[in-house]
Order: sequence, then structure tokens, then C-alpha cells
Amino acid sequence: QQKMSESPLSHFRGVYLPPALHPLNKTLVKGGKWKDVDRAQEKRRSFLHDFCKKYNSRKKLQTHLVHLVSRIYVEDRHKVLYCEVPKAGCSNWKRVLMVLNGLAASAHNISHDDVHYGKHLRKLDSYDLKGIYTRLNTYTKIIFVRDPMERLVSAFRDKFEHPNSYYHPVFGKAIIKKYRHNANEEALKTGSGVKFKEFIQYLLDSHRPVGMDIHWEQVSKLCYPCLINYDFIGKFETLEEDASYFLQLVGAPAELKFPKFKDRHSSDERTSAEVVRQYLKELSKEERQLTYDFYYLDYLMFNYTSP
Repeated sequence: QQKMSESPLSHFRGVYLPPALHPLNKTLVKGGKWKDVDRAQEKRRSFLHDFCKKYNSRKKLQTHLVHLVSRIYVEDRHKVLYCEVPKAGCSNWKRVLMVLNGLAASAHNISHDDVHYGKHLRKLDSYDLKGIYTRLNTYTKIIFVRDPMERLVSAFRDKFEHPNSYYHPVFGKAIIKKYRHNANEEALKTGSGVKFKEFIQYLLDSHRPVGMDIHWEQVSKLCYPCLINYDFIGKFETLEEDASYFLQLVGAPAELKFPKFKDRHSSDERTSAEVVRQYLKELSKEERQLTYDFYYLDYLMFNYTSP
């Protein structure tokens, strides 16, 4: 990030990145039980930093600052910036931010709709340039990621295998119309019953009949991890211990625990590696390879093993 003394008018344009890796402030962490989590954290941070150094060395940034920070939620009391990655624990993270911000007494009684449509939390792009720069330079920036294929399958199951008044008519209808030969009238009318293979055809199509969506957009395009210097990189696979450690780092109240509950469709089996394997069987070898290629940067940045 540019220093505040420099003109913010360039909006990050043409700056060579990544920024320097700052040490994590651990003064509020109590007890010695966090050693392993901390070690994993430092590994992730330096891995991402080294990757970005290689990847970005000859690239100039051409993205407007306000766009870069459009997915970042602000919690001013504990000075936290959280970049939302859907299907990686984001609903529960927003609940936690609401509690930290004094908007709710407990994370456990905030409804799904309140979390996603309540407009309780401010996003970073709603501040003026000075407000954006100050927070980027002084707040603890956090991102939580997930194995890309698991995240993708989880999004598909959530949006297309359950009744949905937005994804079926908007995405489902367009997907069925373009990729299903001899689709019946009912399917064309409702957009329900999209198959995983059809969804992947849409995802990989450079002329998609309907745009991208944050639930399956690459993390590299949601949170710009090589341009914004995240202080903390959590993983969905180690969500509980990462979240507990992070709450210690920022001095959260001792009674605040990261919620364990599944936000929606709680009776469904969680999207695990085994569940993903079943879905990938529906694809051809080439489709599987192209889907991996689509998320290639996310695999590399966060050191996930290729499937």
C-alpha cells in the first residue's frame, strides 16, 4: 500500500507490488497453546508473499482502489478488515464482526437474512479515499480461504440443489437454455434442476449467458491477495483454531467464540473431498482440467494440493 503522504489520487494505479510483509502484532495473545497455529500462520503469510513477489514482479496494477476493496468489511472497534470469501465461513465471520462491533450480544441468534441483507456492517469502499488508506495501513486485514474445488461444489449445492428464488430464475434459466439440448418447458420456465456438468459448462464459457457471481468467483479476483497485504490467512479446513487464534490477536472478548453451526441446509452432509469426488465424476477429463485451470491462481496462492 502507498504511504499516506503520497498522493492517493493514483488509486494504486501503476504501483509495483506486493507490499512489504509486516510482522503480526501478537501482544494480546495469552498462553502458549497457539504455537502450532501461529507457525502455520507464518508459513502461509510468507508463502503467499513469496508467491506474489514472483507472480507480480513484472506486472503493473491497473485496478481502481475502490474496486479492490469492494468485498472488504470494516469493524472499527477492534480495527479489523475482513475480506468476504463466500463458502469459506463468511456468514459466521460476519456474525462475529457484528458482535465485535457491538451490533449484537451473541453470534448465535443472528439470522441468515440479518447477516446478508441487514446492512449492519460497512464495507471499505463506502469510505472516502483517506478513510480507505488509513484503514488499509493500520487495521488487521484478514482473509479466510477454502480448497477451490470444495468451495465450488459447495456453492453449486447451495444455490442449485435447493429452492432458490434468485439463482434458479437468473442463473438456472440461462444455463439450461444454453447448455441443455431438448430442455423441457418446465425446466426453461423455472430454471430448476441445473446439473453440475451444465454449471461447469457455464463457468468455463468465455461467452457466459449470465455473468460471474461472488460464490464461485476466484479469491484472487474477490480479495486481490497480491495487492492487499493480508495480515492473517485463515483456512476453512482449520477454521476453528484459526478463528480462535485470530480473536485472541485482536483482543476480542473472552466469551466470544466462533460459531460452529452450519448456516443453511444444516441436514446436508458437508462438502468434503469425498463429496467433491462424486461431483467431479460427472465431468470429462478435459472439463476437470479446465476447472482446475480456472482456479489455478487460488491453488497456487494458498498452497492447496491440486486435485
